Amino acid sequence: MRRKRNSVPLKDQKDKYLQMHGGSREPLLENITSDYDLELFRKAQARSSDDLEKLRLQGQVTEGGNMIKTIVFGCYELDTWYHSPYPEEYARLGRLYMCEFCLKYMKSQTILRRHMAKCVWKHPPGDEIYRKGAISVFEVDGKKNKIYCQNLCLLAKLFLDHKTLYYDVEPFLFYVMTDADNTGCHLVGYFSKEKNSFLNYNVSCILTMPQYMRQGYGKMLIDFSYLLSKVEEKVGSPERPLSDLGLISYRSYWKEVLLRYLHNFQGKEISIKEISQETAVNPVDIVSTLQSLQMLKYWKGKHLILKRQDLIDDWKTKEAKRGSNKTIDPAALKWSLPKGT
Repeated sequence: MRRKRNSVPLKDQKDKYLQMHGGSREPLLENITSDYDLELFRKAQARSSDDLEKLRLQGQVTEGGNMIKTIVFGCYELDTWYHSPYPEEYARLGRLYMCEFCLKYMKSQTILRRHMAKCVWKHPPGDEIYRKGAISVFEVDGKKNKIYCQNLCLLAKLFLDHKTLYYDVEPFLFYVMTDADNTGCHLVGYFSKEKNSFLNYNVSCILTMPQYMRQGYGKMLIDFSYLLSKVEEKVGSPERPLSDLGLISYRSYWKEVLLRYLHNFQGKEISIKEISQETAVNPVDIVSTLQSLQMLKYWKGKHLILKRQDLIDDWKTKEAKRGSNKTIDPAALKWSLPKGT
């Protein structure tokens, strides 16, 4: 059964969103990440703002010229964080109106209303490879659905600082997560990955839409990328550089994976190689996470993993409060390796 969501006017949805986020363009990160990561994010935001101001002074970006400040997307009106290279005739408007299903962008509410009256899309193109409850994941081929994937990349750049892929989408697969109700499958977020990655990157770009942030969906997307790596019997890692929010999310995810593994571990000797094989997390990412948690020590010529019970107990407490409604169920995956791989 699909979960039903009450129809709420755009203004009410916007007021609720602003109450949650305080009207700020910066996502609320207090109490969900370390002070170091929070400061890292704010410095990066400041640098991006300075760079944009320099471009404005140089005449490359004019105030209200080709900087989209807000988008109307479904029931939400979202403030943007970064510049995205939409065609100038659209970008100079300052506000874009988007179909949340096919991702076509338009110049006015009237055009959007006419489009929605005849748009037949209610979910992303491609194959639905995962469904549990209202959450689905669609695998979209950049070669077969080029326009959709290009529009998805342009949309993502509005909320990502590190992103250069916009038009060359054919070598990539896009995994789009949606939340369904009686009106359709609403875009939650996505990640992309190369069809053939020489360095075994399992994620090229990842985004959670702002209206779904701080609700556990980002970790679901990351977890799903590692689930695919497990099916492929590969060890994966995200492509660098990560965005600031991406770095925070991955550090948090790797920490949870390691603490869960150590909590369930019953043996005598812990091997980084075995952790990597079971979790599909790259050994380099495991080591860096252990170091950040002060759980890796060098003693008598060997590296030792310290099982810090205080961190494990803290993770168990948070896990119990969070529940299991925002987790990926491997049994719900309907996906197999493409032939010839």
